[in-house]
Amino acid sequence: MKKFVLNTLLFVLFSGLFYFIALFFWGKYTPSMLKRNINYKICSYGHIHSRLSEVKKKKDIDILFLGSSHTYRGFDTRIFSKNNLQCFNLGSSSQTPIQTETLLKRYLKRLKPKTIIYEVYPITFMIDGVESSLDIIANDKNDLFSLEMVFKNNNIKTYNTFLYALFRDIFNLNNSYSEPKTRGNDTYISGGFVEKEISYFKPTPFEKETIEINKSQLKSFSKIVSLIKKNKIDLILVYAPIPPSNYKRFTNNEYFDNTMESYSEYYNFNKLMSLNDSLHFFDAHHLNQKGVELFNNKLIKILNERKVK
Repeated sequence: MKKFVLNTLLFVLFSGLFYFIALFFWGKYTPSMLKRNINYKICSYGHIHSRLSEVKKKKDIDILFLGSSHTYRGFDTRIFSKNNLQCFNLGSSSQTPIQTETLLKRYLKRLKPKTIIYEVYPITFMIDGVESSLDIIANDKNDLFSLEMVFKNNNIKTYNTFLYALFRDIFNLNNSYSEPKTRGNDTYISGGFVEKEISYFKPTPFEKETIEINKSQLKSFSKIVSLIKKNKIDLILVYAPIPPSNYKRFTNNEYFDNTMESYSEYYNFNKLMSLNDSLHFFDAHHLNQKGVELFNNKLIKILNERKVK
């Protein structure tokens, strides 16, 4: 019996080691079309590599922005800087609460923000977050927080990509990567913001959709709120403006508003502002620079009014 157990353990260890090594060579040398369960894209869309490189040099800031692409395309750190607010934008594409929790645990103690502005968008509470996890795994150093995130996603792509990323981290294979400041129509701005070359959205009809919050995402969201409050940091939840035609497709916006209001101070800027689909957005989700400036100045006005109260 002891021999059987020992042989089984040796087999498991050998198999695990073989899988780990084989995964590295498969991920490094196999064409993308043949490795659908490994999705490792360093310096991917949205300048996340630049953002996660810069955040390691920041500390003791006034405001930390968290959330999806609405965050890194919606909060221009230059505008806040002009108002004597030192900020960092830690948004990432399709970032769900599961990834927000990971990033917050990793960087909160370093950044020590006085205020956290967390952009909450219904869709990020409805999806699994695999895409965003893969983005973070490939563009940041991995640790136990990454492992926790991978288990929460429980997806073969995140497991394989995480193991492949560990191999690259161990041998420092990513040290030579440097992301250009401008990629296509996007320009990375110090502090985490990405400015899009001015363009305009042409509205199209949207199918109606009901907001149904994923229980796993809500659980992570609750942990985020508790962590922030435990550290006695001011938390403001913000539903950033999206094109009115897109916003109206959701049949139960009040449900989402009520849920967010039950957690912390909350502002739905789709109700507080009257923006135009064609003038203030560059696509179905994101503000163009004209819209960003109007939104940010409105938010700063609210922040100043809060101080007076």
